[in-house]
Amino acid sequence: MERSKAVREKIEALGTSNPSLKGEGREPLRWRAILKTLGPGLITGAADDDPSGIGTYSQTGAQLGYGASWTMVLTFPLMAAIQEISARVGRVTGHGIAGNVCRHYPAGLLNGIVALLFIANTINIAADLGAMADAFKLLFGGPAFAYVLLFGVTSVAAQIFLDYARYVAVLKWLTLSLFAYVGALAVAHVSWGEAVAGLLIPRVEFNASFLTTVVAILGTTISPYLFFWQASQEAEDQRVDVAKQPLVHRRHGARQEFNRIRADTIVGMAFSSLIAIAIILTAAATFHAAGKTDIETSAQAAEALRPIAGHFAEVIFALGIVGTGLLAIPVLAGSAAYAIGEGRRWPVGLARKPKEAAAFYGVLALSATIGIALNFTPVDPIQALYWSAVINGVLAVPVMVLLMAMVRRRDVMGRFVVTGKLYWLGWLATAVMAAGVAAMGVAWAL
Repeated sequence: MERSKAVREKIEALGTSNPSLKGEGREPLRWRAILKTLGPGLITGAADDDPSGIGTYSQTGAQLGYGASWTMVLTFPLMAAIQEISARVGRVTGHGIAGNVCRHYPAGLLNGIVALLFIANTINIAADLGAMADAFKLLFGGPAFAYVLLFGVTSVAAQIFLDYARYVAVLKWLTLSLFAYVGALAVAHVSWGEAVAGLLIPRVEFNASFLTTVVAILGTTISPYLFFWQASQEAEDQRVDVAKQPLVHRRHGARQEFNRIRADTIVGMAFSSLIAIAIILTAAATFHAAGKTDIETSAQAAEALRPIAGHFAEVIFALGIVGTGLLAIPVLAGSAAYAIGEGRRWPVGLARKPKEAAAFYGVLALSATIGIALNFTPVDPIQALYWSAVINGVLAVPVMVLLMAMVRRRDVMGRFVVTGKLYWLGWLATAVMAAGVAAMGVAWAL
């Protein structure tokens, strides 16, 4: 008895001195473990709120007020479903979307999709760099062209020369920049009754302006480059981790991996949607309430906030633009490089050294370089971004149809073909996107 008592006392002493053995010590470790599992989904969701997306949400709130925020509630399950399906393709097969298309479909189909993706992404990079430069100039003055070069070169250099694990960690930390818009919302004078009604009660207007705005939101939240990026990052993580293999070759642990992917994707897309809602509500409470509906870019939104909501709101809104741009540009350039590289069966991956994947990094650098150069041409960035959104909207539908067909093929997914609610939710997302594009076409025709 004495010996047992001594043992118990020793264990209790160890528990007191070693926080990992105490109940309160296990909690931080558990949270760290949870945060460690968040990766491609979190980064993809945060990258969805890029400077051009911020411009779209600001314009939506300015023009339509609180009554447009319900669209984000609608798009959340749709974007979460299609991104989870994309991630499953990468984890199951060990290849991204383009890598699977080139193995199972005609080359001409892939070439057309990849060409449009490269064009849309490059234009988006140009618009994002321009918005970041304008936001930085707003805060610190100086020439905007110098900031375009600074942000563009920094983004490319980080992708090429940073260690992969460190690079992913940087991207995760950059997601925190989106909390700037929660701060902006906190200082805005929001009519919460109207805000809640706008979230829960859909308000639809059958006119060209409203339908175009809805399509812009759909094109911003459900974008092809996000599908390609998350699928390729799942494949990349599997290649980097020697303990992992494509699930199509190794079935053990599939349920755990799918649970991780779902949690990662839901957290990432929920984060993206909440930030988008915060931006729409901020714009509704400031610009729409003041009768200012001519907001076109995120930088204009930041500048216009000063006389309405004060200098603090302007600063945090502008800093958020820079932070999200630094997160989005690598995703835009990287998704284009993955798509082209996998389609050509080149060695691809940010975990590879530049010499090991020269062509892959060459495409990445080319996309960013053209994006930088477009800011020094007479091309109107607003018009360029508009056409980029059109290309993304048109491209999203065939890519989603192709993706939904692919995940039912046993020669692609093996025994892990997508079924059940997730499969039908993916088709619903495809149908909604197609309906939005069709409605935009009808609005243009009329």
